[in-house]
Parts: sequence; structure tokens; C-alpha cells
Amino acid sequence: MCTRYISPEDREIEAAWHIGARTPERWVRSMRPLYMGPFMRRARDVTEYERELVVGQWGLIPAFSPNHIPQTKPRKGDTKGILLSTFNARFAGIEKKPAFKDAWAHGRRCIIPAVNFDEPNWESGKNEWWRFGRADGRLWGLAGLWSNWLDYETEIMWESYTMLTLNANLHPIMSRMHKPEIDKTTKKPLEVQDKRSVVAIEEHDFDRWLTCTPEEAREMVELIPADRMIAAPAPVDVKPAGKKRMNDEEEELPF
Repeated sequence: MCTRYISPEDREIEAAWHIGARTPERWVRSMRPLYMGPFMRRARDVTEYERELVVGQWGLIPAFSPNHIPQTKPRKGDTKGILLSTFNARFAGIEKKPAFKDAWAHGRRCIIPAVNFDEPNWESGKNEWWRFGRADGRLWGLAGLWSNWLDYETEIMWESYTMLTLNANLHPIMSRMHKPEIDKTTKKPLEVQDKRSVVAIEEHDFDRWLTCTPEEAREMVELIPADRMIAAPAPVDVKPAGKKRMNDEEEELPF
């Protein structure tokens, strides 16, 4: 799972993909779940196909959500919040998962721009964040799903998105990430652990990803080849003011 990444500035997205220069919304660069960030999708309000850059919440809001923020942890005294962790979406069985099946079935796929993303490495016995950039120096275009949700109380339309993840047990680099799953007496063998990786869409496939059928899109979801990555320990992070730091203990629920 991915709980933090660096989002490009609008000028970087414009320079890379010729989109976003006139996006009025702004976003923080050091992204965490429930922050507002940019994603690219097929434009909704035009007849011909084109891309549009949208700013929404990182954490997809399902159609059945009673609140505008899906809760990663229930708040004290909150009887309306639902216990969801929707910033990542396990791809296996996504067509059956209540939080994501509607977006998948209706082709609401998106591309999430990222300068790099971080993953926790526990090989030393404690969490050391590693940072993953592209070997070619370009931006990542990470595969995701988007949704919009109308808050009837405020009449505000909320845009939101999630990142797709795949099992990475056999990946030469991503299999080293995340805290090992511990049994009562021993570590689980690798084959029964569930190491995760985000999914990258290459630039020449952006339009295909945004327009193809779910069946065709399924063929595009694969692990990032190791030779396209540059991975190294990340700079020491400073806790954002007024925000809770996300760590590798946050559970990605199978919704």
C-alpha cells in the first residue's frame, strides 16, 4: 500500500503532459490520505475526447458513504462515520468490492501524477522510508479510480480518487517493502504474505487507460519493472503541522 507521495506542481504537470496550467485549485506537494491532490481523467463535460486535470480527495468516497470523508479510524462518538480505508484499492477482485466496483464497472479510471512515492522498509527491524522515482526522470502516472459524491446537506460535489495496488511478493524491490506479517511464533513465509505495489501507466498508454473497456484495462494492470525505478532511503520527513502522520500500521481494508 502507499500512504505518501510527492505531487508535482501544476507547472510540472503542464510541462510533462500539456495539461493543468489553468487549474484554479491548489494542493500540497507532500501528499497523505485524505489530502486534496490532482488526478487526470477523461473530461466529463465535452463531446469529443480530451483529458482534464481535477483536484479531489485522496481516499475514494463510495456512493453509499453517509459522510464526505471516509474514516480510516472511527472518531470518538461518531455513529455516522464508516470504517473505510479507500486511498488504496487492491486490484484482485475489484469488480466485487463495494467501495470500488461501481467506479471500475463504469470506466472511471484516472492517472495520478507523482514525482515519487514512498514505501516503508523494515529490513533493519524498524521502519525506514524508501523513495521511488522514475529512472528516466519523468513523472509517474499512477493508475487509479475516481468518483464524485454529492453532499445533500451542503450541496457540495466532492471529487475523490484511489490508487490501485497489486501483490508484489515476487517483485525484486517491492517485495522488500512493508512490515513483515508476524505469526505468533514465526514470520509468515513470503508466499502467504501480501506485499503491495502501486501500478504505473506509461505515457503512451494514458489515453488507452482513460478510454478503454474494463476488460482491456485489466490487461494493463501490472507491476512496475524494476529497471524503471530508482529506489533509495527517503529524506527524513517532518510531520505536517496539524496533521496526523500516516504510518505502516494503517490497515488497507479489503473493500
